[in-house]
Amino acid sequence: HADYVKNMITGAAQMDGAIMVVSAADGPMPQTREHILLARQVGVPFIVVYLNKADMVDDEELLELVEMEVRELLDAYDFPGDDTPVIVGSALKALEGDEGEHGIESIAKLVRAMDEFIPEPERAVDGAFLMPVEDVFSISGRGTVATGRVERGIVNVGDNIEIVGIHDTVKTTVTGVEMFRKLLDQ
Repeated sequence: HADYVKNMITGAAQMDGAIMVVSAADGPMPQTREHILLARQVGVPFIVVYLNKADMVDDEELLELVEMEVRELLDAYDFPGDDTPVIVGSALKALEGDEGEHGIESIAKLVRAMDEFIPEPERAVDGAFLMPVEDVFSISGRGTVATGRVERGIVNVGDNIEIVGIHDTVKTTVTGVEMFRKLLDQ
């Protein structure tokens, strides 16, 4: 859990929105409150909720109670609890190919809710390329790989760039651009 929190803090500052998964069978857990607080503190602007394991809950009133608890928690941390989409489903049923409302359809609803509730962010593509470096890896046969989120501008394979930091500025050439292990031209 400690590693998860560290990774969440690192990555959440870049998020345009988040999906909070809560067990419909268990309701919000102590870490649910912690995750909402962290999301608020690092500036995650929007949350969409997925009440998972709904197939394990027979009582409709229990589902409504869990949803109400989640909405109250969101309100407590200044997220719009009443307006936040809450999707009820079962990730397992969806993975198994179940076409019922708790299966594949719930995942489709989740994606639609994200598309509708989380606005498309405006990206600053004008101006000089700027990417704060979050991590650096040395890969044999490939060289040094820097990872981060592009804050401004566009970079292309073959572009000459400067790495600016606490040490002397280093000039180098971009040999590759990847996003989630997918090769890109820019």
